[in-house]
Amino acid sequence: MAKTSGVGHEGYVKQMCSLCAQICEDCANECEKHEVEHCKVCAEACRKCADECYKMAA
Repeated sequence: MAKTSGVGHEGYVKQMCSLCAQICEDCANECEKHEVEHCKVCAEACRKCADECYKMAA
């Protein structure tokens, strides 16, 4: 959405999406270390978020 707004902020949007993806990956990596069910659910959600952020950053 913001990527195609025509306002000229595409570089910032790409950087923010890339950073978000990295943070989500780090969170997923940490959550995957734990056997608790909510950590597994969190890790899966973080992986999905990271994937979408990488797509937006492309």
